[in-house]
Amino acid sequence: MAKKQTEAKKQTEPAALQKKQAEQAARTRKQAEPAPKEKRKAESAAKEKKQAELTVRQKKQPAPAVKEKKQPAPAVKEKKQPAPVPREKKQSAPVPRERKQTSPASKLRVMMLGGLNEIGKNLAVLEYENDILIVDCGLGFPDDDMLGIDLVIPDISYLEKNADKIRGILLTHGHEDHIGAIPYVLRTINPPIYGTRLTLGILKNKLAEQKPPYKVQLNTVAAGDTVRLGAFSAEFIRVNHSIADACCIAITTPVGVVMHSGDFKIDVSPIDGEMMDLTRIGEYGREGVLLFMCESTNVGRPGHTPSERTIGASLNAIFMNNPEKRIIIATFSSNVHRVQQIINTSAKYGRKVAITGRSMLNVIGTAVELGYMKVPDKVLIDITEIGRYKPNQLTIVTTGSQGEPMSALYRMAFSDHNQVELSPGDLVVLSAHAIPGNEKLVGKIINEMYRRGVNVYHEEAEVHVSGHACQEEIKMFHALVRPQFFMPIHGEYSHLMQHKELAEYMGMPADRIFVCDIGQVLELDGSSCKRAGTVPAGRILVDGYGVGDVGNIVLRDRRHLALDGLIVVVATVDTDTRAVLSGPDIISRGFVYVRESEELMEEVRTVARDSLRGTLEDGVLEWTEIKQNIKDDLSKYLYTRTKRKPMILPVIMNV
Repeated sequence: MAKKQTEAKKQTEPAALQKKQAEQAARTRKQAEPAPKEKRKAESAAKEKKQAELTVRQKKQPAPAVKEKKQPAPAVKEKKQPAPVPREKKQSAPVPRERKQTSPASKLRVMMLGGLNEIGKNLAVLEYENDILIVDCGLGFPDDDMLGIDLVIPDISYLEKNADKIRGILLTHGHEDHIGAIPYVLRTINPPIYGTRLTLGILKNKLAEQKPPYKVQLNTVAAGDTVRLGAFSAEFIRVNHSIADACCIAITTPVGVVMHSGDFKIDVSPIDGEMMDLTRIGEYGREGVLLFMCESTNVGRPGHTPSERTIGASLNAIFMNNPEKRIIIATFSSNVHRVQQIINTSAKYGRKVAITGRSMLNVIGTAVELGYMKVPDKVLIDITEIGRYKPNQLTIVTTGSQGEPMSALYRMAFSDHNQVELSPGDLVVLSAHAIPGNEKLVGKIINEMYRRGVNVYHEEAEVHVSGHACQEEIKMFHALVRPQFFMPIHGEYSHLMQHKELAEYMGMPADRIFVCDIGQVLELDGSSCKRAGTVPAGRILVDGYGVGDVGNIVLRDRRHLALDGLIVVVATVDTDTRAVLSGPDIISRGFVYVRESEELMEEVRTVARDSLRGTLEDGVLEWTEIKQNIKDDLSKYLYTRTKRKPMILPVIMNV
């Protein structure tokens, strides 16, 4: 027992000793601890001393000061280290920085190869580094002095030279002045083509007739679709026009957005129920548009363009007021909404509808096939079947509203149509306004129909509304887009200048508006726009199957022949003996009527003989010089005698 007590005592002694030592240490600390006020003073003095030491170190070594602050806060450093993604994003996007540094190559180049200072032939080109994008590719109609010319298309030599850069052709709609040149262009280049269903449907008919050498790449898009083509991204946006499926195009480029209006108007009650997508256009305006390219066709007309739906009331009045007449309506073949209203009104009054004109048949057939038109049963008949019905049971829809010489209406007026002969019991409705330049042709056909006793509705009835925007609609487009820079397109010079004035009225500075000519290049970066030289541009003339083989010299000769006629001098000579063996004989075409001018022809023969003999006697044996001497001598004589300058063509044969 004593032993156990001794061991327990030994175990408790160290514990008691430790407790006693701890109490003694606590009392010592309490005695050494200063009062609260003294404690605060001591802490403040320590901080001041530490700050002074830190300032001295910063003066000697300024860089480590940042490290001194970051070292005691490892938590912040740890947060930055495991989040490298933001730094990765900045490092992995060097392209914008490179574009700002490489000035010429990284700028957007915009040019028009057609559609400026003219009506039709619309073709816009956007180029960025190694990518080219084309918007529309239309044709134009020949001027009065382009004798024998069928069509005019843009000069695409610049595109042919850069064919490997072309990423695609974007089509705004299916009118001739926007797609008509494609079959000719595809002979030398073959980029993919993008357009809406009706636009490509009309284009397919043209390609079936022309048969280009390449397999054409047609890609169907719808309003709201976006296509990516090289450096460009293009969104098709619905607009209203005189043809269905029309779009404007917003093209996103590396330097900004280019808005191309195409042809448009704002129709709040369209036939197909699809109004222009002003909301989407406004969204682009809020996001920022670099360049706005807007059509100028009707910029000189104040107000708003009436809705296509208003034509329905006019047609109803015409049919109701002329129940005993055969009604013949001429309109644009591509205006499927107009033709739809004509068919609906004819069906309402119990009439059959016959369609004539190749382009009209092609477009209407395509529209019906694709579902853009709905024709009531047993209303449409073939033009060859019109003889089975009384005149007051018929409506004939035809081409020729512009007085084209080969159109169906023209052939009717001049008794050259195989199935239709106009008579005093007919009523002809021209449901179109004359395109600038076609006024004489339209007037000619109207006069001929009046001579035949035909009633003609043209200006006196509201039988046509334009498909182009007037001033107030153009102003609205400008207000929605709010571009940095503006380029008026699609119009003659007067239209472009009027559009410039309208843009200035809307508040755009004059130095940000660029009225250009075809071939002139605009160069843009994100904040500036300037003119930057020109590219080859002009007109290529189409005559039959020939494309570009008729130029200024040929046209000059044609005008010469048309104005003054032709004199042909035919002779046979022996250059060895320097003698005239036969002739010269004189042939006149378009100069004078030979039978009534025998004396003049004999004098011409004498002058030609004397000139030829004199040249040979002088030792001149070069054919070019012999012919030139005859032309010079005859020209002087004929001008002195008649004050005319016919074309003189010597034909000299050597035996």
